Amino acid sequence: MAEIFTSADKRTKYCGEFRSSDIGQRVVVNGWVQRQRDLGGLIFIDLRDRTGVVQLAFDDATDKAIFDTAFGIRSEWVLAVKGVVRQRSSVNKNIPTGEIEIAVDELKVLGVAQTPPFEVGDNSNVGEETALKYRYIDLRRPQMQKNIIMRHNIARVAREYYYENGFLEIETPMMIKSTPEGARDYLVPSRVHKGSFYALPQSPQIYKQLLMLSGYDRYIQLARCFRDEDLRADRQPEFTQIDLEMSFATQEDIMEMNEGFIKRLFKEVLDVDIPTPMPRLTFAEAMNRFGSDKPDTRFAMEITDISDLVADCGFGVFSGAVQGGGSVRCIVAKNAVSTLTRKEIDKLTEQAKGIGAKGLAFIRYAEDTPNCSFAKFMTEDEMAAILDRIDCQKGDVALFVADKNKVVLPVLGALRQTVAKKLDIIPEGYNFLWITEFPFFEWNEDTQHWDAMHHPFTMPMEECLPNLTSDPGSVRAKAYDMVLNGTELLSGSIRITDYELQQKMFEALGMTEEEIDAKFGFLVDAYKYGAPPHGGSGMGLDRLSMIMCDAPSLRDVVAFPKIQNASEPMSQCPAPVNTADLDELGIAVKPTEEK
Repeated sequence: MAEIFTSADKRTKYCGEFRSSDIGQRVVVNGWVQRQRDLGGLIFIDLRDRTGVVQLAFDDATDKAIFDTAFGIRSEWVLAVKGVVRQRSSVNKNIPTGEIEIAVDELKVLGVAQTPPFEVGDNSNVGEETALKYRYIDLRRPQMQKNIIMRHNIARVAREYYYENGFLEIETPMMIKSTPEGARDYLVPSRVHKGSFYALPQSPQIYKQLLMLSGYDRYIQLARCFRDEDLRADRQPEFTQIDLEMSFATQEDIMEMNEGFIKRLFKEVLDVDIPTPMPRLTFAEAMNRFGSDKPDTRFAMEITDISDLVADCGFGVFSGAVQGGGSVRCIVAKNAVSTLTRKEIDKLTEQAKGIGAKGLAFIRYAEDTPNCSFAKFMTEDEMAAILDRIDCQKGDVALFVADKNKVVLPVLGALRQTVAKKLDIIPEGYNFLWITEFPFFEWNEDTQHWDAMHHPFTMPMEECLPNLTSDPGSVRAKAYDMVLNGTELLSGSIRITDYELQQKMFEALGMTEEEIDAKFGFLVDAYKYGAPPHGGSGMGLDRLSMIMCDAPSLRDVVAFPKIQNASEPMSQCPAPVNTADLDELGIAVKPTEEK
């Protein structure tokens, strides 16, 4: 194997950095071969690194041994070259280095390569399974390298911004006690304490609160987090949060601090001006208008309530829903009749049923008289009132759902997104907003008791404190989410710091004294020794990167991601371990029952 050049001959520049101003300079450059072109007495090699490509030239002035070596070079070989930068005879306007080339006079082959399983290029037609199996090759693609570099720059700006604002970067443990945080923990068995387990942190929540109690009033960490839950395009089992906590701060202070970061980040990295302060909606407003607590506000199509118009109508589906304490609501897709055919409406009906609705009523206003799935049950006046209320005109399609609000709103919220994508009406851009005043509790149908929507350390709003036990469903929290284009980007809250109030919240969640002590005893005890008011947030670095890179999946911005079944095709993890290792841990694996 050839060695790189001596320390006196260090790389002059990265491949993509050469320009016309370098003409005449003798340079050293390293990289991978994108392609080799043999034109007889002339050989060109496109050399690539993370910054781009530069053309290497070998001609009749090149030493014969070097020319012969260049003749045998193939794609993905690793080279180190010396040469002189010169003007190209024909300019390539498609690349930044297209005006120059390097006339090579020294060449070292640092590594040879087999023919790769797919071409290293953004236009290579390769399946995701193959790409992830050979991820180290996939990561060489220019788009993937741009994404990873973008992620690096986001992390860099985050650190710089928060350092400048007085935050200290403090690491929290990766092996902690398992505590209930909404998802399943990844567990790590202890060899020393057989039968006991560490948990990988779902977030640094408890530890960063303890740091506030310890006097470190501004904490920041790019924290690794782990959740054993079903995967989606915007979810991985291990992910990174831009995690922060602030003492002596109000909700406004924390929101303003995060807005400042976003404003600086988008300007510095994308040259995009994000207006601040960001718009705000309460949880109730967001659900009623958009059917989601993370609405995409780049387009309209808001939900309209017609319950008062149909409470006593002849259509039992509508009137029954209202009389049963629910509602009848709809969305209107403007100028949609050509796209939302009856066949497409049938597909939307199946989608609605799949997420909890009993069915989907519609008005399709294609002719002079609208085609309405429930018109025969309505009077002319009732139909006229509905059309007027929802502003449904010729060319429009209206979709109706009738049920309890907990069904109606999220179903219409999901249909709103689906229809907008079908109509291609979602504009480009970045619409940020805050969602505030989340419910503190949410009812768990499986366990038949109230759970904390965020976590049990969230501070309720003062006016809701009298309702903790009498009306848990009405209690609102000092919790806030930052939403970007329909994606939850950040979640945070003001924390409970009063020992007695924290005890009441645990009790309201149905926890006994023994459970409280076993799960959170050390945190509860810490509150007895002087706790400053504090709050914080966790922003998803992966999701932020995905949106800023305009990538369809987190897998496009994570170097070595997992796929939907939480495995990694390249290393083939998770994998079994040998019996001796399990015995040392005191663990026996129960055989999987054959189906």
